[in-house]
Amino acid sequence: MKKLTAFLKNSALVCGSMLFAAVAFSSCSNDNDEPANDGKTPTEDVESKDLDYSAKNADSWHNYSVKVAELLARDSEDLYNSWAVAYDGGEAFAKSFKNPSASGIYKSYLECIEEILGGCADIANEVGEAKIGDPYNLFMAGRTEEGLYAVESWYSWHSREDYSNNIYSIRNSYYGSRDNNVNENSMSALVKAQNPTLDAAVIAAIEAAAKAILDIPQPFRNNINSSEAVTAMNTCADLEQLITNQLTPFFLNLDASFDGELQKIVENYVDVVVLPTYAELKERNSAMLTAVKDLSSKRNDAAFEAACNSWLSAREPWEKSEAFLFGPVDNLGLDPNMDSWPLDQDMIVNHLNSGNFSDLEWGDGDGDDKVEAAQNIRGFHTLEFLLFKDGQPRKVNN
Repeated sequence: MKKLTAFLKNSALVCGSMLFAAVAFSSCSNDNDEPANDGKTPTEDVESKDLDYSAKNADSWHNYSVKVAELLARDSEDLYNSWAVAYDGGEAFAKSFKNPSASGIYKSYLECIEEILGGCADIANEVGEAKIGDPYNLFMAGRTEEGLYAVESWYSWHSREDYSNNIYSIRNSYYGSRDNNVNENSMSALVKAQNPTLDAAVIAAIEAAAKAILDIPQPFRNNINSSEAVTAMNTCADLEQLITNQLTPFFLNLDASFDGELQKIVENYVDVVVLPTYAELKERNSAMLTAVKDLSSKRNDAAFEAACNSWLSAREPWEKSEAFLFGPVDNLGLDPNMDSWPLDQDMIVNHLNSGNFSDLEWGDGDGDDKVEAAQNIRGFHTLEFLLFKDGQPRKVNN
C-alpha cells in the first residue's frame, strides 16, 4: 500500500460526534432506501462520501467500475508475467532472484534473504505504524473524521482481514509455504535447526500479531481507539523488532558453508510462495473483472453481491503478497497502481461525472503529478468504494 497525501478535510464532523468503541458507529449516509442524491446530479447538494448508486448515475458507475477492474486484471497479469515470464525486456525476475551473480541485481543468496527479511520487517512496521497507527493517532489527537477515513478498506469493513493477511504474508515467507506448514527448505527450518529458541520466538510473534489484529472488534473503523487496537500495534512492533534485531543478524552471521541451504530457501520461496501467490492474484482479478462486467449487464442486487464477493477473493492474495513488495511490483509502480490509499473521494466522484476514464492511464511523457493523480482514483480501493457501502454490497436503487 502506497501512502499518498491524504485528501481529508479538517472540517466539522460528518455526523456530529463520532464515538468509537464505546458506542457503535452508524453510517453517515441516509438511513432509508432512497439514493443519497435523491435524483439530483451526483454532486448536487451531496458530499462525495454520501453519494450513492442510482438509476441516474448507473451508466457512469458501471463504466468506471469495469475500467478499474480491467486495469486491476491487467496489472495483476503484468505482475505475474514479470516474475514468471519476462521482466523489463529481459529474463523473468524469478530467474534472476534464484540465480544471484556478481553482475546481477542480487550478488548472493544472502542478499536475497536480506531482501525477503526486509520486506517482512517493512510490512510488520506498516501494519502497526500506518494501517492501525495512523487512524489511532489521528483519533487520539481529536481529528476523528480524519481518523475514520485513514482506515484502509473501511468501505468493505475488511480492514482486520487485510491486516492479518499482511502478517500471513510474513508467515508464508518464513515458513516457505502457503498452507501454514513449515517447508523443509525454509528460513524457519534452518533457524530451528540452529537456534530453536529464536525460531519459536518468531513463530510466536507472527501468531501473536495476527491474533491481536483479529481480536480488534469488528469493524476496525468503529474501534479505532480500542485497547485491542493498541495491543495489535504493539505486537506488530514486537514482530518487526524481532525480524530486524534477531532474525536478520542470524542469517548475516552464517558462514559460507550454509550457501547451499540458502539457495534452497530462495528457490523454494520463489516457486512455492511468490509465484503461486501472484498466479492466484492474476486468476482472481480476472474472475473479478468478469463479475464486474456481469454486474454492469444485470444491474441487480445479486450481481452487486457477487461482485463484492469477487473483490474480497481478489483482495486476499494481494494482501498476502505485501511482504514481498520488491522487484517488478515496486519498479513498475504496480503497488500504487493497485493499492493507493487513502482515496480522494471528491476526485473519484468528479471522475465518475466526467466519464473520462482514459484519464486513469498515462503515457511515458506524463509527469509524476498526473501519474499519482490517476493512481489515486483507480485500484482496489476505488472499486471498493463503487461496490460497497457500510460493509455491505451496494443496492440497486430505482
